[in-house]
Amino acid sequence: MSETPELAPAPSAAADIFGARLPLAEAYHRSLATDGSTRGFIGPREVPRLWDRHILNCAVIGEVMEPGATVADVGSGAGLPGIPLAIARPDLHITLIEPLLKRSVYLAEVVELLGLDNVTVIRGRAEEKPVRRALGKGVDVVTSRAVAPLGKLVGWSLPLAKIGGMMVAMKGSSVTEELGRDAADIRRAGGGRAEILSVGTTHLSEPTTVIRIPRVH
Repeated sequence: MSETPELAPAPSAAADIFGARLPLAEAYHRSLATDGSTRGFIGPREVPRLWDRHILNCAVIGEVMEPGATVADVGSGAGLPGIPLAIARPDLHITLIEPLLKRSVYLAEVVELLGLDNVTVIRGRAEEKPVRRALGKGVDVVTSRAVAPLGKLVGWSLPLAKIGGMMVAMKGSSVTEELGRDAADIRRAGGGRAEILSVGTTHLSEPTTVIRIPRVH
């Protein structure tokens, strides 16, 4: 029958992060665990740890974003990090960029289901001209999660940011190594001095690591 009774309840940190919008986060969790899993966007082993490893650690990256910022989520997949971020920070204006049709359809369905009027879905790749045109002169922040090695990622992300904007990419423990290896790619893409930051330290037992790179030219 329905899988819903078996779903993990929201941890206490979720109420702190999402506040009055916690029911939206719970609805997204339910969608990922059922529909998202059935359609192959979330692996079965990830379902029990959706809250900690996927939803909450994405939502907290808003700590490094200014109020009212425009944000593009590159390679959004099933909506990570863009959907949790949009729920936690309704002041942000978020564009989810996803090339695969089945995933972009799912994203549009989730946006409608949750009534996220601060989110737009674009089907395409970050490097494609139609996507860049859709973002006009660029956004304040370009974010991503587990999309590509840093050298490739800056080439896709920084051109979508306006001059003075930045990319904020979720990364793992290898980020320091990637930064050293791909420094030339960052400069070539117009990036300035990179910073490696931990976010979510107040709410998460394992804070999220992000790399923040400003676009300087």
